[in-house]
Amino acid sequence: MTQPSQDRRATGEAKKQELQKDAATPAQHGCDKDNNYLPADAPRNFIWRLHGGRRSASQPQLAAHMMVALVPSRAELINGFREVAGPSPYGPDQEEEPGDVGNGVGDGDRSCKGCRKIQNGEQRSPASPQNRGRLSLLGDEDAARHIIDREMRSASPQKISTLSSLEVTSQLHPPPERVHELKHDSSVLALAVSDEYIFAGTHNGEILIWSLGTFQLVQTIQAHKRSVLCLFLSNPSSPSQHPRRTAPREQSSSSSTNNSSAADDVNGDHSHDALSGPLLFSSAGDAIISVWCPKTFTRLYEIYSTHDVGDIFSVAYSAQHDTVYIGAQNTTIQWINLRDPERRAPHDSAQHPDRRYHRFFDSKAVGGTSTPRRSENRWSMIPKAQTVLEVDHAALYPFAHYGYVYCMLMAKGPTVLVDSEEEVLISGGGDGTIKMWKLGKHGRVHDSGAHPQQEEDDDDEPAIHEIMCLGTDDAESVMSLAIDGSFLYSGKLDGIIELWDLDTKQKLRVIKAHRGDIMTLQMRWGYLWSAAATGSAAKHSTVHYGDDNPSSSSEIVSQKYQCLSRWKAHDGKIMASAVTTYHGDQLYITGANDDAVGVWRVNNKAAATEEVAEVSEDMMFTSLREFVSFKTVSSRPEFGEDCRKGASFLCTLFKRLGGQVEMLSTDQHHNPVVCAKFCGKLEPAEKRKRILFYGHYDVVPADTKKASKWLTDPFQLKGTNGYLYGRGVSDNKGPIIAALYAVTDLMQSKQFDSDVIFLIEGEEESGSRGFQDTVRQNKELIGDVDYILLANSYWLDDETPCLTYGLRGVLHATVCVDSRHPDLHSGVDGSYMMAEPLSDLTTLLSTLKGPKNKIMIPGFYDSVLPLTPAEEARYDAVTSTLMRRNPENGPAGALKASLMARWREPNLTIHRYKVSGPDGSLVSSHASANISLRLVPGQEVDEVIASLTSFLEEQFALLESGNTLSVRIDNKAEPWLGDPDNDIFRTLEEAIIRVWGLDGAAPATGGEGGAARGRKPLYIREGGSIPAIRFLEKEFGAPAAHLPCGQATDSAHLDNERLRVLNLLKSREIFGEVFRRL
Repeated sequence: MTQPSQDRRATGEAKKQELQKDAATPAQHGCDKDNNYLPADAPRNFIWRLHGGRRSASQPQLAAHMMVALVPSRAELINGFREVAGPSPYGPDQEEEPGDVGNGVGDGDRSCKGCRKIQNGEQRSPASPQNRGRLSLLGDEDAARHIIDREMRSASPQKISTLSSLEVTSQLHPPPERVHELKHDSSVLALAVSDEYIFAGTHNGEILIWSLGTFQLVQTIQAHKRSVLCLFLSNPSSPSQHPRRTAPREQSSSSSTNNSSAADDVNGDHSHDALSGPLLFSSAGDAIISVWCPKTFTRLYEIYSTHDVGDIFSVAYSAQHDTVYIGAQNTTIQWINLRDPERRAPHDSAQHPDRRYHRFFDSKAVGGTSTPRRSENRWSMIPKAQTVLEVDHAALYPFAHYGYVYCMLMAKGPTVLVDSEEEVLISGGGDGTIKMWKLGKHGRVHDSGAHPQQEEDDDDEPAIHEIMCLGTDDAESVMSLAIDGSFLYSGKLDGIIELWDLDTKQKLRVIKAHRGDIMTLQMRWGYLWSAAATGSAAKHSTVHYGDDNPSSSSEIVSQKYQCLSRWKAHDGKIMASAVTTYHGDQLYITGANDDAVGVWRVNNKAAATEEVAEVSEDMMFTSLREFVSFKTVSSRPEFGEDCRKGASFLCTLFKRLGGQVEMLSTDQHHNPVVCAKFCGKLEPAEKRKRILFYGHYDVVPADTKKASKWLTDPFQLKGTNGYLYGRGVSDNKGPIIAALYAVTDLMQSKQFDSDVIFLIEGEEESGSRGFQDTVRQNKELIGDVDYILLANSYWLDDETPCLTYGLRGVLHATVCVDSRHPDLHSGVDGSYMMAEPLSDLTTLLSTLKGPKNKIMIPGFYDSVLPLTPAEEARYDAVTSTLMRRNPENGPAGALKASLMARWREPNLTIHRYKVSGPDGSLVSSHASANISLRLVPGQEVDEVIASLTSFLEEQFALLESGNTLSVRIDNKAEPWLGDPDNDIFRTLEEAIIRVWGLDGAAPATGGEGGAARGRKPLYIREGGSIPAIRFLEKEFGAPAAHLPCGQATDSAHLDNERLRVLNLLKSREIFGEVFRRL
């Protein structure tokens, strides 16, 4: 061991004095009658307050000396809870905004008298207001009183060293934003994070792997036969490996997880050289340690001990010694060198825990048999390791702790007792002690107070040598550890965090951080992050607080070791945590037994950003979250103000990102159209192509009342399992935001040559009311257009990218029959001599369709375009792809016929009937029905309207009824058919092939876990009618193309509308490629 130099000792003493300079001493402040030291300005009624066996001051002016919190009287504290403003540290107040039920089809500008009567009756019942609960700082007043009672009962004097109480504290920092939630069907017990993936160990022995970029589940590995208790990611280039004194080192070890601080950059080749590449270690209740490649997910090593070690709670790895250290339930610490050839064992070794004889479980009664060992089918899915290693029976330190070894971490030079480049092992146990171990090559076991069991032929066997033992006066279990330079934090039971100086072996702080056991600690970005069994997480200031913001006031910066924010992170016990920085985002990740992993963005305002493009990705999700929050429901007048606010938000966003913005409207009372121009850099302007991007910011209603099936607030964007949930996120707010940020990407990279005009309307879900008049009146302002692009449709399935080149049109109509009589009682006035409106209407509508659902309007099919060979080939490609992925859709011929009937053939649907009068045995004076006709290219909407009206009038006249007929056209949209061989479609196809990784050889077939692989996109005609697309083509004389961004399961217009994060990011790339090349 290298002896520490005198200057290193002096530096350690200086650090200790600097840290403790604000602590009171008896000489400075005097003592009370019990010889407890008091500050000089202590009042006569000063008391000590117990806090988890520690004490704190009862006077606020003394908190600066002891970093404590005041407990005032019961009444004062209750009033304080009632008056506090802002979010609760244990969970923010949440108030649900009521939603509405309805359809997005407009009722037209006029209606008959009977229809108005029915509508008025439906709207007569007012919606009852929803009570809004109010939470206090600690949840509710009952919870507050419970805390107060507990605090008041604990107010009795006892001696203690320095204490920091965080039970009641102000929210100096806002709680972090949860950017995503990852759900599973089993408790999450361990976490680790690399530069690409989140790894989660579960109760059922699985390791789940999610992408950090898209939060998509990449792979599920059945890793162990019992619960995964620890995940540890080694990284020789992490901050924990930096020399002491030259850079702060931050590393953490959690109770039962012991994951390392995730590295921002994981370097190393794929040879898995332990000294150059990262390794993922997992341990479990099956007494097995597995070593994985964190990039290929290959199982490299399987390690087991010949002893009955029980559950393995903790694992640490020394890159200097290439040795794994194992903390187990049987109180031992064991070790094994990964490169030791003598430790290799056959896969079928009799000493393996799965095969060796157990004296208790495998014993037999006299004349009896032993119980067969448990086996499950899923255990056969555990990958076979490339190498099996058996721990030497003598490579252990017995009774390393007098309790379970819950947590371990590896640190480089954390104390003046060792060299600055030397790695040491730190462990925490169930006996309440923390021990530091020197890693040597002088014997299997080496203890300063024990007999070193050395063997001459094993001089190179790594051993551990105890050089420090802390916390011998406290038996509370140490569940987690985190290190920052020479400062060590330990998380213990009952919400206690202890701060130790490893240079002086002194306890500097005792922090009451939570109301429950602290299960995991992380040290990163100058802050301490803690999480507890209560489901709450907290952010604490440390000695680094204020370093990132020198302009902060000295009063704030001086608040070391204070709780800056606390929030309710999970509904269950938080068992693990991890930290990382990804694309400029500082992420704190938590896992709990509520089967969820939470990803929290904890960026500091002063934190430096990495790249502009990476920051804009974060900005894209932030903008989409705010965009979704506006209830832009165009079909409901009560949301008119929200629609205007949504339009204003778009205008502001376009302006902020460099657009020239105009809000267009007509004299009619419809939502405005937002027009934003982004000018390219190509000069002169006449050479620039002009691309018009069409979209809509209005949405259909979302039911948040009664028996709503929404799992989240539809107007609060929430990320779960790689998807973003919220009304309008797929239709059509997500694609609009993706296209906008694609423009900003090109502007930032100076590749933006063409002009892009965004034309975003607010009435699409209500038949595009007023849109055509608005465009015609402002056509000169919009200017010439070369191409039209929209993204308002979906793939055929969840795996295969598509391009939409055609859509059916639609005609919505209401057919009404009215009687000159009022509503009558059928038992009194009903007879064959009276023509009943509902009977006439039913008979009339039955004449619209004949055998095999053929529409009977004369000449209705005359203008339908014939099927061409090229179009039929596209249907064959789609059919082949769908059959390959889902053979149950067959036979192929029937599937192809079904697609053609839905895409290129017209249809008529009767949606609903309505009658006047209350329910009962009545002869209604009014009957109406809503019908729709889906039209195909070649059919003109106005001609179909004339034919429909004429046919209904002729058929009604044949009834010789005394009632009257009226036909009202509610809204209409022309069919559209694009040219798949034009420039814009070719450009889109090439962009999809590049972005989704296709090869363009043949039509796409879905790939596992993502989009299609090795194929071209499918050309489809799937989707609802869009009124504006054909109008824009005619008005500007430009070809249109349609890029579906979402998947078939996006549930647009339905409950739980969603959009996959991966699709949003890929759509942004595709838009950028198209805008750059056109």
